[in-house]
Amino acid sequence: MMNILNNETILTFVLRIILGILFFMQGYDKVVKVKMDGVIKSFRYEFGNVKLPDFIIVIAAYYSSFIELIGGFALIIGLFSKYALYLLGLDLILVVSAFSLINPVWDMKIVFPRILLWSILMAIPDAYNKLSLDYFLMK
Repeated sequence: MMNILNNETILTFVLRIILGILFFMQGYDKVVKVKMDGVIKSFRYEFGNVKLPDFIIVIAAYYSSFIELIGGFALIIGLFSKYALYLLGLDLILVVSAFSLINPVWDMKIVFPRILLWSILMAIPDAYNKLSLDYFLMK
């Protein structure tokens, strides 16, 4: 156990958990508290002046909500971490695109920390993700 506890492993663990919590709580709020009908209604309202087909808004609402919930949980427990990061990266692209369509000059204070944590985790080698289910299942 001692040989897996080093600065890189702890850094990876802490960043993964923090990003997982941020995404999970965002997805939890959408899926459990607001409910999908409310999320879709909110997306439709936000895109009110933007000419987007309704099915795109519905698909984006479902993808964003469930990927944030499931992907965030996967990061927290460290299961399928890289795949969760890939899907959450796509979610970030969709969010940035949507916000930019709604308002070309928007405040990134909510999105930027997620992009930064995501980028760091993508750059960290898998070998440092030792405090995760991925590591223990592959061992």
